[in-house]
Amino acid sequence: MVHTCWAAGSWNNAEQAGDIFGMGKIKAFLWTTKKSCPDGLIGLPDQPKCAKVKKILKDIQTKDGFLVLKDGTVFEGKGFGASGRTWGEVVFNTGLVGYVESITDPSYHGQILVQTYPLIGNYGVNPDFFESSHPRIKGYVVAEYTDKPSHHSSRLSIDRWLEASRIPAISGLDTRALVKRLREDGVIPGLLVVSDKPLKLSPLVREARQLPDPNAANLVAEVSSPDLHVYQPGRRKRIVLIDCGTKLGIISQLTRRGLSVIRVPHNTSPEAILSFNPSGLVISNGPGNPELCSAVKTVAALLTENLPILGICLGHQILALAAGARTYKLKFGHRSQNQPCLEMGSQRCYLTSQNHGYAVDQKSLPANWQPWLVNANDGTNEGIRHKHRPFFGVQFHPEACPGPTDTEFIFDLLVEQLR
Repeated sequence: MVHTCWAAGSWNNAEQAGDIFGMGKIKAFLWTTKKSCPDGLIGLPDQPKCAKVKKILKDIQTKDGFLVLKDGTVFEGKGFGASGRTWGEVVFNTGLVGYVESITDPSYHGQILVQTYPLIGNYGVNPDFFESSHPRIKGYVVAEYTDKPSHHSSRLSIDRWLEASRIPAISGLDTRALVKRLREDGVIPGLLVVSDKPLKLSPLVREARQLPDPNAANLVAEVSSPDLHVYQPGRRKRIVLIDCGTKLGIISQLTRRGLSVIRVPHNTSPEAILSFNPSGLVISNGPGNPELCSAVKTVAALLTENLPILGICLGHQILALAAGARTYKLKFGHRSQNQPCLEMGSQRCYLTSQNHGYAVDQKSLPANWQPWLVNANDGTNEGIRHKHRPFFGVQFHPEACPGPTDTEFIFDLLVEQLR
């Protein structure tokens, strides 16, 4: 029996067929006349080209994808990226752009990221926008993606990038319903499975119901570099950066201001930090529960020094814990590029980029500390500072990457305090 090639004889010419399926590279192999070939395809001139078409058809073969939440809720879509299974805390980001930066942000380690923007991948992937060396998410969920990016700087499609990075992803599901579920009931662990073979749903539901809380692990220890890195050595003023999963944008903001940056592992001792004779200390962003971070004790010891300290995102929470305050988990967190923050007193509003699931309980701050900024949407703390000493922290990302640059001045405030 001879099978009919899906392109042969169905359109006026092979080029039209290729355009419909968005596969320009297949045009040269399609033939509009019905001619049998050894591989059982019609419309192909010879066996080697039949093999090439079979490979291309295999490349575009659809894959099934399921996202199964721990409570048993199931979302079905089409898989892209890598085939396989993964699990993590399901969170959402409402940004319109910046998917490359988000995917490479170490703060997303241990999480399955849902994008609320309806189309992802349109400007492709450019390593210049990476916030770390490689993707950090566990899985990816979008309403729709394109495998044909249109931007002069694109080096790779998001599908190929995620596939090469072994990260499963799904599209074609109702992300609005999913995000509504997460907003109403809170973020939750989920199982994401992508396969080109039929999947049985009931075993996946049973597996999802047994998922642990990823925040019970010390995620910072999994993303912090174990090695010492020095950027711009030899400058007069030196910053020690405690790497809890730092974004490269933070390092860029510091070096741009003429500072040497000494990036140390998350568990570096206070004595080792002071041995560098630093002008100041920055505690980076990172994933997970701040109470599990060994850096809390380190920073608490350094608060006895007159060393300027800036905490960013998780680093802000670590600074608060070191000072004696408390932190707590938010229902669904803040992950976007348009979070409005109000400065206490002046009531000046800044638009900020954010990615965090925990917050500082500002009512628990000791007497010599004070709230500095609050979130205009929900009133949660966005910044603290010491009343008399050069210690301050911000919950948002002043380096943006991606997002607005309203708060880059935070780094200038640090420079003004350096000894």
